[in-house]
Amino acid sequence: MAPRIANATGAMTMQSKFTIILAQVFISLMMAFLMTLIFTAIPMQFAPGWVGEWLRRFITAWPIAFVLSLGVGPLAFGLSARVSRAVQRG
Repeated sequence: MAPRIANATGAMTMQSKFTIILAQVFISLMMAFLMTLIFTAIPMQFAPGWVGEWLRRFITAWPIAFVLSLGVGPLAFGLSARVSRAVQRG
């Protein structure tokens, strides 16, 4: 069963499995992009060749981030639902 997600108005809606996986593709892409960019640029201080090194790291990191998100995503949804219920109860 697809998780129930609160939309912008706070109403709960069912998210399709396709939408959730697509979101994980985008989230893992953006996180791998930014994290490898930061953790390559900082130690290399934008020295010549840093872009190539960053791209190598990104190409390695993104598939790993995506596969991990498939496992961590359901856990995160479950934890956030439990915390949300606990907060709403007071």
